[in-house]
Amino acid sequence: MIDQLFEFVMNHPLLVGAFLLVLIAWITYETRSAATNAVTSTEATQLINREDAVVLDIRESKDFKAGHIAGARNIPQSSLDSRMSELEKVKSQPIIVVCKHGQSSGAAQAKLSKAGFERSTKLKGGMVQWQADGLPVVKK
Repeated sequence: MIDQLFEFVMNHPLLVGAFLLVLIAWITYETRSAATNAVTSTEATQLINREDAVVLDIRESKDFKAGHIAGARNIPQSSLDSRMSELEKVKSQPIIVVCKHGQSSGAAQAKLSKAGFERSTKLKGGMVQWQADGLPVVKK
């Protein structure tokens, strides 16, 4: 198997080079976008306590009811565009977007930024990281 891999690499150097270039570009992009406008659980707790940050949970209602951050608002990502007006009252406050693993919150955070919510951030690692850090959740 390894012999076939080496043979492929030797026979197709341009294809392998292009693949490696795309792979490096993708890893770089993911690394930079993961760190942009993201807060850790500790930083999120400080924002909530010190600056009265609003926690926006974009998971579906079923997941939200299974456990969420105290005081969080649930607007599923699928209906965020139509329900954006519900957040107008808190436009000047920090908004922390939370999803399950911290992967889909970036898209929602970008929508909020585009809509004028300048202090929107996302929670690194999402609810999985929040619970792994031993922070409390509310079940409804």
